[in-house]
Amino acid sequence: MLKQGDKAPAFDLRSDADKAVKLADFAGKTLVLYFYPRDNTPGCTREAIAFSEAAEQIRAAGATVIGVSRDSVKTHGGFRDKHSLRIPLLSDPDLAVHKAYGAWGEKTMYGKKVEGTIRSTFVIGPDGILAKVFPSVKVDGHAEQVLAALGAGEAKAAPATKTAAKKTAAPAKKTAAPAKKTAAPAKKTVAKKKL
Repeated sequence: MLKQGDKAPAFDLRSDADKAVKLADFAGKTLVLYFYPRDNTPGCTREAIAFSEAAEQIRAAGATVIGVSRDSVKTHGGFRDKHSLRIPLLSDPDLAVHKAYGAWGEKTMYGKKVEGTIRSTFVIGPDGILAKVFPSVKVDGHAEQVLAALGAGEAKAAPATKTAAKKTAAPAKKTAAPAKKTAAPAKKTVAKKKL
């Protein structure tokens, strides 16, 4: 697999819109190129949706995100439409680009060694050099990792705010609980006086 500092291999692939997309189209720009195994599978769907939801933040950070799999252009179009994806998906049916980036090879699946797509992401700098490599990606939280690598501070600030809100809310619940216990004996005393 390629590593940070390596030159990004050139590619020329068809997109879900059946248009040619080349690495050269992104000269002078930052590109997030992620490889995934297959359209419409649970993990790949979650990853595509997460990148699609983060697309605006990724653009705000000065980058573009594109997914690559060996699926056909037609399959990509159906996947895009079914999940309202807002990112381009490239078809690499002969695996040439997968292999050039090291995103195809032996991996362990369900305890067995198999050959297949190695879920990985490459941040290609404006100079065509790999600025960041994410090998063997875990889907959940990966879009946020990419945003952080792009310097999009909002990705880190949002979860911290939610955590702080939860920590603030928790003591309020603990404070409210003893107040209810104090009120309960008072009701029992009142009830005894009425009898």
